[in-house]
Amino acid sequence: MNKTRINYFFIFLSIIFLGTLFRKISFIPLWIGDFLYAVMIYSLVRIFLPFKDALVIAFLSLLICYGIEFLQLYQAEWIIELRKTIFGRYVLGQGFLWSDILAYTFGILFVFMIEKITLKYLNQKSA
Repeated sequence: MNKTRINYFFIFLSIIFLGTLFRKISFIPLWIGDFLYAVMIYSLVRIFLPFKDALVIAFLSLLICYGIEFLQLYQAEWIIELRKTIFGRYVLGQGFLWSDILAYTFGILFVFMIEKITLKYLNQKSA
């Protein structure tokens, strides 16, 4: 595993920690969790595709987030039972909300911009 993947893995774990922590703090809006979920998905995709262009990673991440959100419209008995588990609730969610789509979009845009700014700064610093 190269250094890039390790860095994204630590970001991934940090986002999971923050997301879990923020669910316990009542004054933090629920959309923050969806925002962080999108950032987590971005970092997860980055772990598997560390050298792909950031725009490709952002697009794939949005597809995954949107796909999971639209999957919540599917209400077969087996998936409802899966959603009752902790894993199912955190990964698959409970119900479709357009506000989640918005939070995912802003989360992906945020991490995309941060990555672009960071990489630009690091490239200037190493030049």
